[in-house]
Amino acid sequence: PGGRRPGGATVWERRDPLLIGRRRETDLLDAALARAADGAGGSAVLVRGEPGVGKSTLLERTAREARERGFTVLRAVGAEAETDFAFGALHQALWALLSDSSTLSVHQREALENALGIQAGAAPSGFAVGAAALALLAEVSLGGPLLLLLDDLHWIDSSSATVFAFVRRRCAELPLVIVGASRPGGPVAQSWSAEPIEVRALSEPDAALLLRRNHPQLAATTARRVLREAAGNPLALVELPRQLAAEQQRGVVPLPDRLPLGRRLERMFERMFAGRLAAVTPAAGRLLLLAALAAGPDSSGGVWLRAVAGEDAREALEQIEAGGLARLDAAGRLVFRHPLVRTAVIAAASPADQREAHRTLADCLPPEDPQRLVHEASAALFPDEDLARRLQEAGSRLARRGGDAEGALLLDRAAVLSADADERARRLTWAAVMAARGGQLRYTAALVEELRRRPVPPDIAPLFAYAVVYVDQSHRIDFESAAALLPAALDALTAPGAEPFDGLAEQVFFKLLLTATYTDDPRAWQALDRHREHVSEPARLCHRAWLDPARTARGVARELSVVVDRMSEAQEAGAAWLLLWTASAVDVADGDLWRRFTGLHGYATQGSVAKAKCYQDFLRGRWDRAAVCLREAEAAEELGYHCNALLFRHYHAHFLAGRGDEAGLAATAGLIRPPAARAGMRFVLDRLTHLEGLAALAHGRYEEAYTHFTGLTPVGRLPGGLPWFHQLAFDLAEAAAHTGRRGEVRALVAAGSAERPGEISGHHAFLFAAAAALAAEDDAADDAYRAAYRTPGAEQWVFELARLRLAHGSWLRRRHRAEAREVLRAAHRAFRRLQAEPWALRCEEELRAAGGPLAPEPHRVPETLTGQELRIARLAASGLSNKEIGHRLGLSHRTVAAHLYKVFPKLGIASRAALTRALEGH
Repeated sequence: PGGRRPGGATVWERRDPLLIGRRRETDLLDAALARAADGAGGSAVLVRGEPGVGKSTLLERTAREARERGFTVLRAVGAEAETDFAFGALHQALWALLSDSSTLSVHQREALENALGIQAGAAPSGFAVGAAALALLAEVSLGGPLLLLLDDLHWIDSSSATVFAFVRRRCAELPLVIVGASRPGGPVAQSWSAEPIEVRALSEPDAALLLRRNHPQLAATTARRVLREAAGNPLALVELPRQLAAEQQRGVVPLPDRLPLGRRLERMFERMFAGRLAAVTPAAGRLLLLAALAAGPDSSGGVWLRAVAGEDAREALEQIEAGGLARLDAAGRLVFRHPLVRTAVIAAASPADQREAHRTLADCLPPEDPQRLVHEASAALFPDEDLARRLQEAGSRLARRGGDAEGALLLDRAAVLSADADERARRLTWAAVMAARGGQLRYTAALVEELRRRPVPPDIAPLFAYAVVYVDQSHRIDFESAAALLPAALDALTAPGAEPFDGLAEQVFFKLLLTATYTDDPRAWQALDRHREHVSEPARLCHRAWLDPARTARGVARELSVVVDRMSEAQEAGAAWLLLWTASAVDVADGDLWRRFTGLHGYATQGSVAKAKCYQDFLRGRWDRAAVCLREAEAAEELGYHCNALLFRHYHAHFLAGRGDEAGLAATAGLIRPPAARAGMRFVLDRLTHLEGLAALAHGRYEEAYTHFTGLTPVGRLPGGLPWFHQLAFDLAEAAAHTGRRGEVRALVAAGSAERPGEISGHHAFLFAAAAALAAEDDAADDAYRAAYRTPGAEQWVFELARLRLAHGSWLRRRHRAEAREVLRAAHRAFRRLQAEPWALRCEEELRAAGGPLAPEPHRVPETLTGQELRIARLAASGLSNKEIGHRLGLSHRTVAAHLYKVFPKLGIASRAALTRALEGH
């Protein structure tokens, strides 16, 4: 329950360490703290409920409990007036930590200092700041677990929210508990993947107990009326009786017809504080309104409060504090006793008073400060082209610093102040594109809908077409507008003397290439072919990689490496999507490419990085990261990137198929096939058919698998337009070999060899060599298998190499060759690490037939663990706590925890409970 005494202590601090009626909520929060304190990993918890229901009090109680357990507690509180300004909430949470950091890289420190306003300069995106914030928290966590409290999430600025979301998705890797509090129904509250802790109204007995504890003097008739009107809202139960006269509280005089509690909770707060607001002097009311309308990290004092300081101001502050409306904190900021007091203050002020307060706040700030411009815009009564121009320039500066979302808001404000309708449309169009780049796709969609209601100036038509397509592709999973609008836009952008729109032609070309690849729409392919000479070398390479990969992708990987090596960082930023998509086409999107792009761009690029990573994790056997696909899908849904969410689930289906999880694959296919079919996404639909065949292979249903594969390509020749034709060739070869169709496999291998797959990538070379081994005659089979093993980089393709070894070991076992057991055991180890159980069981059957042991020797040290990590892991698996392990090994419990945080991901687990199984056989 909420509510504070005049001395500042909450009700439960005075009465009872347990909150009334909140045992379930506190137990769940305590469990999250316990897991982090015990080294079992961090977690994120969302406390969700209506205003006044006690969310902030739960956070206060959690903070106290965390401190008693040795946690460092960090805090940020959202404010309605601060949502337009980048990284304000992050400033609250991390400011105190940054000065003591000694391990941040130069890039990470610059990212945080620029974001927090410590130094001027071009700041990176929220994702770069997120990576730096995560590194800072990881450093601090070495000294003990952390608790990050995020109150009023619905009012936290979007840049900070992006950083907190980045950290939240990775908090399991640290002893970090994140507890957020939000109202229900908002996009922030809906974005948390875990089930929220719903804080509901108190039951009638609990409400009565809370009321008695706080107001024991109430007459029974008054108490019954308050209970009925409060409807279980804790803050209303605490505050409503305070609004009554002493005679009313004691039942001496009748209660008014309406207590200050309406049906809607917001109105309840406005009425609750209306009396106090009416009683303050004009000077106090002016201070309250200035505090309510102020924005940015210095919102509740500082610049503006010093500017209006004086004898009247001091007396006004004393009256405000005495009335319990707000107080000065240790930093000299005027802090409201509850955020909804701010709402009540603004609601009580006339429009003229609000405009005057905005003008006062604007005068306190430098001329080009974005906060000043926002206050000027709020004070304006009529269109103001000069102010609109300055807002546009400020928004563009913010976008260059990585604050695309905040820049879009300023462009939107500039549009409102535009006197000319065409200028208004231009600014709204730029706002739409900037919002999309900043991860605010739903906002982009709303702006596009508004722009569609009136004619768009011809000079901005290509940019508007791009914004429309961005929303349709990414948000609505609809590719029709891309094929219909972008060819003409590309014609206009590549015409002599055309406005470049900051390299828009390349981005339009890429969107068309995505459309062509995903849907095979001939309109898109024709436009790409018509303009391939009008775009950059990276764009032409990307086109070659995806046009007809079996025949046009030769040499692309080699040329891509040359292009990337000679690019500047600024050039990379504009071409990032193209480079990643090209690398993904030829299975080289790994290694250095991540380091170039991770954290340096907005969500649009980071989403592409994450998709490429998910696919490479599947190809390269990092199957312990399969769940990342689902986390990224949730993050994409949160931002409105529904197409990305579909594709992340599509990549997760690869892991399910490889593991033979047909139930999981069917469930995933049921989610993604309908929208993919509506959008005509052949890319996804064909791959699902392929994956269903792969799952059938896992369970030894070779005829079924063969039917799936041959539905995608004619037997004996390479398919056109299938980017993964090399994987299909290997899978089809296995199905055909097991169904007595080796001749077909040989024809397929011959067709592939004629196209020189080794010139596309090492993966292509390995898969065709593996297919050739499956098709080889008996007298040449052993040499063919060994030749496939010798393909450069063969060990990278963990799953396919294990399948090749299974086939080879089976061939050797049937010929009673002693080395069969060694080959089969290598395959078995790989399948067990991948958790590909059907494949592992087939290895075990072959090993039994070969007379060999099923598992490696006991107590073998895992290759990925150091000796110290293995000792700590075994002791933790035995049930010892971190302190007990530290005492036994002469280490601090924090050092033990740090080792375990490295051990868990190496073993592919997330908790101590999984240690015993993970260490079996080692």
